[in-house]
Amino acid sequence: MSNSSSNLLISPAATVEDKQALQQSALIRVLLVTVQHFFSGFQQLFQNVCDPRHPALITYPLPAVLTTGVLVFLLRLGARRQVDLMLRHNEPSSAKFHALFGIETCPHGDTLDETYRRLSVAEVQAVVTGSVETLIRRQVLYPYRLRGRYFLVVIDGTGVLTFSERHCPHCLTVTHNGHTTYYHPLLEAKLVTCAGFVFSLLTEFIENPGEYPTKQDCELKAFYRLADRLKQRFPRLPICLLLDGLFAGGPTFSICEKYGWKYIITLQEDALRSVQEQFSGLLDTFPENHLRFRPPDQYKTAQDFDWVNDIEYVDSENNAHTVSVIRCLETKPDATAELNVMIAHSGAESS
Repeated sequence: MSNSSSNLLISPAATVEDKQALQQSALIRVLLVTVQHFFSGFQQLFQNVCDPRHPALITYPLPAVLTTGVLVFLLRLGARRQVDLMLRHNEPSSAKFHALFGIETCPHGDTLDETYRRLSVAEVQAVVTGSVETLIRRQVLYPYRLRGRYFLVVIDGTGVLTFSERHCPHCLTVTHNGHTTYYHPLLEAKLVTCAGFVFSLLTEFIENPGEYPTKQDCELKAFYRLADRLKQRFPRLPICLLLDGLFAGGPTFSICEKYGWKYIITLQEDALRSVQEQFSGLLDTFPENHLRFRPPDQYKTAQDFDWVNDIEYVDSENNAHTVSVIRCLETKPDATAELNVMIAHSGAESS
């Protein structure tokens, strides 16, 4: 997102390690310029995160530790020991840490582990969310809005940790062939763009309230909690949710209607049968609702779109909703795929 660039001149005789060190140093430089431009530097970015360590035992300032944690993921180091191998003994990187934080080199990987274990999750989440809010407020992300208005927010679950033995009282469990696996999934809300940028907005942990719950937590329950948090954190942000078929149903529609959100949901073949039956029955009535599109980078691929608006759906709570259904039939030289997408109507505006 920053306009800065960094050109590298690397000798043909340089080793692989030398090339990696120079590339990492260049990446760090671009990161520093970007953070300084948008967030006034790492010190400012992390100013509201409280340091959990004893003041007398602090060697590395907290912003330096947090910055190193960012680099672990940005540089895809894979393990804490790589911090020592790739950053602590990298002179250009060490020089940058000295200039930024007044320390000889970046913190050790074990220092990261001990510090991150004790940080407030809410304070770290506030940094992540606040960073995206800053980009929105400065209109950096405005060009990526849907129809010039709606920010696209995808919500989906992902796995984080898996154990063969219980990790904590909040683990979710699944038993297969007599073997129980304990795991910790979470639900993420991310702002996405057509340019490939993805920005984390909020994270909701999917976890049981205790060791022996009558019913386990799940993505749907976490979605209801996450939606409330998202609306509270961004009360006036025009949002269009991108969801998979798990969320296709009355509760999701009602939440989006309540909060004034649009939504696009991939519709599985066995989901919302009444809606799909109406779509199939009405499709021939609107022959004008058709569009053929050929992606410019895939000249042999054709996409045929058909849609029907104003389909009525009544959920299990007897609440009526009005939706639209779009079908995309994609034809390739060696395969054919079909995708159903459901788009909500909110108020008088048509999607």
